[in-house]
Amino acid sequence: MDHPQHQTMGPDMDKLDKLDQLERSEPLPALVRAPLAELESHERHKYNSATKLSAIFTVVFSGIALISDGYNAAVIGNINLLLKERELETFHLNALSDPKVYPDTYTSILKTRISNSFFIGEIVGMLLFGALIDRVGRKFGVVATTCMLILGIILSAAAHGTTDFGMFWMLIVGRGLAGVGAGGEYPVCGTSSIEAADETQHVRKHRGFLIATVGDFAIDFGFVLAGIVILIVLKCYGVTVHSTGTHGFAGTWRICLALGLVPPLAVFYFRLRMLNSTAYRNNAMKGAALNVKVFYLAGKRYWRRMIGTCLCWFLYDFCSYPFGIFSSTIVSQLNPENTIIQNIGWGTLINDFLLPGCLIGGVLMDKIGRKKTQALGFFVQGIIGMILGGVLSKIQYHPGGFIVMYGIFLAAAEAGPGVATILISGEVYPTALRGHMLGFSAAWGKAGAAIGTQVFTPIQNAFSDEFKGQQAVFLIGSAVSILGAMLTYACIPDMSETLEDEDEAWRLYLEENGIDTRSMGEPIEASASGTVVKVIEDRE
Repeated sequence: MDHPQHQTMGPDMDKLDKLDQLERSEPLPALVRAPLAELESHERHKYNSATKLSAIFTVVFSGIALISDGYNAAVIGNINLLLKERELETFHLNALSDPKVYPDTYTSILKTRISNSFFIGEIVGMLLFGALIDRVGRKFGVVATTCMLILGIILSAAAHGTTDFGMFWMLIVGRGLAGVGAGGEYPVCGTSSIEAADETQHVRKHRGFLIATVGDFAIDFGFVLAGIVILIVLKCYGVTVHSTGTHGFAGTWRICLALGLVPPLAVFYFRLRMLNSTAYRNNAMKGAALNVKVFYLAGKRYWRRMIGTCLCWFLYDFCSYPFGIFSSTIVSQLNPENTIIQNIGWGTLINDFLLPGCLIGGVLMDKIGRKKTQALGFFVQGIIGMILGGVLSKIQYHPGGFIVMYGIFLAAAEAGPGVATILISGEVYPTALRGHMLGFSAAWGKAGAAIGTQVFTPIQNAFSDEFKGQQAVFLIGSAVSILGAMLTYACIPDMSETLEDEDEAWRLYLEENGIDTRSMGEPIEASASGTVVKVIEDRE
């Protein structure tokens, strides 16, 4: 079916194109035509410059924002060591000279609830903001998620109550709200970055590496930063590798939670100034346009892709999040004589392996494609996990060998599904549905993370021998990774480099099924094209 050019490009260029139509139907006087042409050129240049600048800032600040997600997800693993492994001073604003210890309040049940409250909040945020940004715009999403994240972190760091139990419940609520904001960052940052990286041909060729850098690399950097920050704060309290007391622990966990405010506050002003992407302005289906029939057609057309993006993300997070978050705990169990500083330090070193994995995966996605990169990463992680589970008895007392093997196990996942899941979940769907689908897929991933962290400890405890429990989690993780590789090949398609190709295919599919697509897209922002639009409207 043939499409008029203004339908293909979207309503954002309609009013500019009307200049040509008006001149053809009613020639303008020469004295009017020349200034108007100059004005049009100026407005087009201003519009394109604003779009390109906004695209650059969108990508950069999306990466900074996602650092906060990784930091806030990982910091609780190290805080658990402070809260659970040793008795902790109660923080009394009016009785700092009279520290007391928590009784048996911080149970394994509370530990799990505090860990999972963030994940559950993320699931809510992914679904909520994934839907909102397709209906009301990307800019609304980035501002709203930032505000929600800031509020949740403040409540978490300031958690207080008449009893220790009440304080922990306030912490759970605060972590949940922070999770809603952090979860919203996935569809918001994912869609915004992917669409911004499609603005020019040069950037488009390197979209895999770019999204890997500002996406998964940023999240994993947050993981590493969480370990480094807690070590620095403990050092400021005078805690050393030989310390055995609890001095400074009460202040440390609050300070570490509060420092999660830095990334969202750093990007808040710039997010207020961003524009919606060109892809969104051209292809958005806002408000009533996203009706039940449209979603029915989307399910009919994309069901196989939905199975692939949702389940692969679920399996990746089911395996990777528990092993990343509880790396310090695993090290402490294998080496019970270690001090808390040593355990956090080893755990942070393990998480350092995530970063080169992301960079390798970014290069591979642009070289061999997203699908092959994801399948390869799943497969390699599965093989390494089997090897690690088999030789664990021989290397558990050799920290160097264990750390290297453990680090490669995690890096393999980051080089595959870690970098590919978010990009695949954005590229295989059209712009009009990208927020919904990316948020829905990411929610499945966080459900996997929540379930993985929930069953991680019970699996270990199911064996009378703690060492056997460690072997079991590695072998189960390997099986999950191999299943992920199989699902990738079965359900994920190889996609075109240009997002517009899938957008055009979606338009054709809608029209073939009786949906009017002429209303897709939105007008150019008045700030970028108001003068030309005003001239056209006056002329009409």
